[in-house]
Amino acid sequence: MLNIKNLTFSYGDSIILNNITTGIYDGKITTILGANGSGKSTLLNILTKNLKVKYGNVILEGKDVKYISSKNYAKKVAIVHQKNIVPNGLTVERLISYGRLPYTSVFMAKLDEYNQSYVDRAIKLADLEKIRYREMGTLSGGQRQRVFIAMALAQNTKYLLLDEPTTFLDVKYQIDILRLIKRLNIDEGITILMVLHDINQAISYSDEVIGLKNGEILFKGEAQKVIDEVNIHTLYGANLPVYNIDGKLCVMAV
Repeated sequence: MLNIKNLTFSYGDSIILNNITTGIYDGKITTILGANGSGKSTLLNILTKNLKVKYGNVILEGKDVKYISSKNYAKKVAIVHQKNIVPNGLTVERLISYGRLPYTSVFMAKLDEYNQSYVDRAIKLADLEKIRYREMGTLSGGQRQRVFIAMALAQNTKYLLLDEPTTFLDVKYQIDILRLIKRLNIDEGITILMVLHDINQAISYSDEVIGLKNGEILFKGEAQKVIDEVNIHTLYGANLPVYNIDGKLCVMAV
């Protein structure tokens, strides 16, 4: 389990996260919702040790992450960022192979059979066999996102964090990516923590939802129990009707 205890983070005098305490449960998909500037990406960056914790603690499987080396932590937690830059000429397979860096040397010209097997597995899980030798610059946005998820899968971690994985994608690729994430959670047992902007997608693909506002947790729980018109208004400052259609919540974001 990934536990966050009394976490506070600031840039100068600006408090980004304010005394957050919560837990991310193993085997579940947890989605963070919140307006721009609420602290969502900052929280993810702290949970992947890209930002150092000054006040509070992040506990992974009973151990404070500040005492876990970055290399060992990368064997347990992987992240897919919202924006990624890829050097020209890099193939799909080569990029995915970088997911093995926590286990190998950056100077290794070619992966051994053992490490290559994890790359092959990641390619298969992300359904990228047909494009594994193509250059990244030739891919669509949805295909590129699958490749970055596959690179994270090659790390063979128990936890996968995704920062707005459907941003900049058309609706078809959004659903494809979310279905892939759901499948990885159910079939591979990977614990997922992701940030989404689409409330309905969060309802459909999450076990739990966290509402983050001004660096504080406004609500947390099963989407069916915590997503309502009052919480949405408090979270976003927008009046959006919520309907229950055949037992499933739907937010009319128009």
